[in-house]
Amino acid sequence: MQAVTLSDIPALAESLKKAVSAVILGADDTVSKMILALLCGGHVLLEDLPGTGKTTLVKAMARAAGCDFRRIQCTPDLMPADLTGFEMLAQRPDGSREMQFRKGPVFTNLLLADEINRMAPRSQSGLLECMAERQVTGGGTRYPLPEPFLVFATQNPIEMQGTFPLPEAQLDRFFMRLKMGQPPRDREREVLADRRTADPLDAVTAVTDPETVTAAQAAVRTVSASPAVLDYILDLADATRSHPKLRFGLSTRAALALRRAAQANAAVAGRDHLLPDDVKAVFSAVCAHRLHASGSLLSDTEAALNLTAELLESVPVKKT
Repeated sequence: MQAVTLSDIPALAESLKKAVSAVILGADDTVSKMILALLCGGHVLLEDLPGTGKTTLVKAMARAAGCDFRRIQCTPDLMPADLTGFEMLAQRPDGSREMQFRKGPVFTNLLLADEINRMAPRSQSGLLECMAERQVTGGGTRYPLPEPFLVFATQNPIEMQGTFPLPEAQLDRFFMRLKMGQPPRDREREVLADRRTADPLDAVTAVTDPETVTAAQAAVRTVSASPAVLDYILDLADATRSHPKLRFGLSTRAALALRRAAQANAAVAGRDHLLPDDVKAVFSAVCAHRLHASGSLLSDTEAALNLTAELLESVPVKKT
C-alpha cells in the first residue's frame, strides 16, 4: 500500500475535484462532499430529479479515482443473489464437479445502485448488509469485498408509485445524503453549447488508484479532535434527541459519522485537528436524512435541511 500522509490529502482532493468538475458543471459543493465521503469510505445516497447528472457524477468519480466500477439498475424483480453472487455447479478439468461461488456486481470498488427505491425490500436488505459488513457469505464461506468499497445509490424523490422507500433504519446506513440541484444558468449554457460528439466521460482520466485511496482513508482517521469539539458533536446529537418536533434524533453511529466527515473536511483543508467549523460544514449532509419527525415535518429533503440549519443556530460552540 502506498504511503499517504495528511499533507498529501489537500492535493489529492483538489486533483479529484478538478477531474470530476470538468464533466459535472455547477455542482461544486456536491462534488466536494462526494470526495469527503470517498476519503471516509462512506456510502452516499444521491436524491434528486431525473436528468440532473447523478449517474454521470458517480461514473466520473470512479474514473478519476481509478477504481473499478459497476452499475446495478434496481428493479422490483432483482434478487439478492443478483447482487452478491451465487453458488453454481462447475466441472473440473478431470471431469469431476464441484460447487463454485460466482461473485456478483458488489465485488467492486464503487458500486452504483441506480434507483435503489425501486428494488424490493429483500434485495435492499441484502445490499445494505454488504454495505455494513463489507463482505459476502456464500456456501458458508466469507468473501471480503475489495478495498475501498463504496455504494453510491440514486433515488428519484418524485415518482413514488411502485417504489419501496428505504426504512429509517436503512437510511441510517448511508453516510451522506446529497442533492445535485440545478446548475447556474451560465454553467447550464456551457452544457448546451458543448459540441463534443464523444462521451464527456472519456476525457476523465485517473488521478489516483484504489491503493492510494485506501491509504488516504487511513490518514484521514488520524485527524485529532479536542474534547471541546467532541462535546460540540455530542451537544448537536443531544439537541436532536430532545427536539420537540422530532420523534427520535441522531444515533451514536450518526455521531461517529459526523466526526469522520469532519475529519475529512479538516484534512482537505490541510489541518491535522478538528474545528467546530468542520462539523458545521458537513452536519446537514451527514445528519438531515437521519432526523425523523413525529408528524410530516420532514417528509421532504428541504424541510430536513431547514431543521439542521436551525439546530446549528441553536447549539452554541463552547469556549475552551
